[in-house]
Amino acid sequence: MTISRRHFLVGTALTTSALAIPTMLTAQGKPKVVVIGGGAGGATAARYIAKDSKGAIDVTLIEPNKEFTTCFFSNLYIGGFRTFESITHSYKTLESTHGIKVVHQMATGVDRAAKSVTLGDGTKVTYDKLIVAPGISLKWDSVPGYSAEAAQMMPHAWQAGPQTQLLKSKIDAMKQGGTFVMVAPPNPFRCPPGPYERISMVAHVFKEKNPKAKIIILDPKEKFSKQALFQEGWQDNYAGMVEWIPASLHGGVKSIDPATGKIETDLETFTADVANIIPAQAAGGIAKTAGLTNDTGFCPIMPASMQSQVDENVYVLGDSSIAGDMPKSGFSANSQAKVCANAVRGALTGSKVFPAKFSNTCWSLIDTDNGVKVGANYVAKPEKITKTTGFISKTGEDSAVRKATYEESLGWYSGITNDIFGS
Repeated sequence: MTISRRHFLVGTALTTSALAIPTMLTAQGKPKVVVIGGGAGGATAARYIAKDSKGAIDVTLIEPNKEFTTCFFSNLYIGGFRTFESITHSYKTLESTHGIKVVHQMATGVDRAAKSVTLGDGTKVTYDKLIVAPGISLKWDSVPGYSAEAAQMMPHAWQAGPQTQLLKSKIDAMKQGGTFVMVAPPNPFRCPPGPYERISMVAHVFKEKNPKAKIIILDPKEKFSKQALFQEGWQDNYAGMVEWIPASLHGGVKSIDPATGKIETDLETFTADVANIIPAQAAGGIAKTAGLTNDTGFCPIMPASMQSQVDENVYVLGDSSIAGDMPKSGFSANSQAKVCANAVRGALTGSKVFPAKFSNTCWSLIDTDNGVKVGANYVAKPEKITKTTGFISKTGEDSAVRKATYEESLGWYSGITNDIFGS
């Protein structure tokens, strides 16, 4: 399956084609949709509701950051294939072209009974329908000794922005022949940025600038997505540099010391010159505050619409949702947002609601022009979002195929960021 920028935009337009919008305004005026979170899920949903309702719905997007840095392709920035500016995007077009009110504040509370969102300055924003897409929160205590403060010495770089820049600066400055240690996350986790693509990009930097460096992965898992592809790529391109150690061998991380770089396991105590600690994850904090999570830490949804199982007037997208077979990726969030936008628009204006269909592809770069991918299509079944078809790159592929896969990812990035931000 090959995805170009044109195919991505045409396909998404077809699945959310706007029909004539009946006028069904509330007594107070236009129905109001509030979206919390301006990432691949939230910004897409806001844009499609505003665009396809043709002004019939008032849309407010709440996002504390004035610019959004994508987690997808952030590994390519670490590897030197992208600039930081190229993965950072503005909300200006959403405001100027689509009439979305973008509020750069933190959402601190949700009163579901009153149907209002409280902002950091105490202002309350009312809604008819609320879309919650806050990404992830990090479970600091899942790695003994880790904390928000420790992340300034041992960055996670799992929320793109300053943390990504910090990790890159540490990698670029690591002493010759030093050791880079990643503590990989347990399932389920946000991906991208994929841990194993990140390892590939770190190895790419070391191959050019620090060829005697060592990379160690302490993994709480026994296997990972695209494992054969990555391990083949590490052997072919970075022989002897990368060592992957599953939990059955290291026995678990017992403690970390950010001051000394020591990471203690049952196997041995590793000393990192640069450490990338990626803790376990849960739904973004506002989702828990709003009472939308269950005992998994994530939010159960209705597969056909992304509607919360807790509240019929709330929808949850992307990393915070329990989306069945779908991974927690930017592509997934963007796909879910279009299904959600169609459902919300239908509920508020009476427009046609199409059957829910979802898709995802995750590309990874192993080395220059050496791209691999995995993806699938999904449908909404009563019990969960269910995979129907899938594909994955093969080991031993010709270099021309790998180059074409990488180039396909470039077209996709251009297409999806235009689809999200309208620029």
